[in-house]
Amino acid sequence: MNNLEYLILFSSVLLGGGLGILLTKRRTKDSLQLVLSFSGAYILGITALHILPGIFSVSYPYTGIWILVGFFVQLVLEQLSQGVEHGHIHAHQGAKTSYAAQILLGLCLHALIEGVPLNNYTTLTHLTFNHLLYGIVLHKIPASFALAVLLLSSGFKKTSTLIALVVFAMMSPIGAWSFSFVTSSPEVINYSMALVAGSFLHVATTILFETDSSRSHKISGKKFIAIIFGLILAFLTMH
Repeated sequence: MNNLEYLILFSSVLLGGGLGILLTKRRTKDSLQLVLSFSGAYILGITALHILPGIFSVSYPYTGIWILVGFFVQLVLEQLSQGVEHGHIHAHQGAKTSYAAQILLGLCLHALIEGVPLNNYTTLTHLTFNHLLYGIVLHKIPASFALAVLLLSSGFKKTSTLIALVVFAMMSPIGAWSFSFVTSSPEVINYSMALVAGSFLHVATTILFETDSSRSHKISGKKFIAIIFGLILAFLTMH
């Protein structure tokens, strides 16, 4: 990754969080759900079309296991983050600092894991376009939006919210930068990508399976269109 890509990755959180701070008191739930649907579909698309074919292009014995590990690690992290990755905003008036710290810990660990294979993505998949980077960016914008709204709605100050956003924004770049010094083993890199693929599968399917009405299991026309566009974008970036 070059410096511009690191900047894009970092700035995506500040963009989403900044919008969250500005629009906290407005009715933005429907718009947030559409953005989440689009990003969830894009993440699912790049996982199926690019990431999984890339990690299975070389035969390593434990790739499937690491995909499952990534899926269930994300399941555990959601218990900490309260589903903020999916745009869930469950405000707790008068919440203690430990509440915000718990949510931030879950999000930061998730972001750190996502960032680990970024520097090796194009080498592993033999592609020129870093789908993983932009998948993370599209995912981070609504997640940071939800984080900002959640913290402010729970009574935390803007200064504390901004600090949380900056910490969150640093995690994926740190993961990408630091892992390049840890190992150059193709097998370890492959397994790290498999871990992210499992995490992406959990996040994407959770977003897409959340229908507009839990009882009728129906999906709105707008959400369906957003999903289709996300999948199309993943397909159009095949090279």
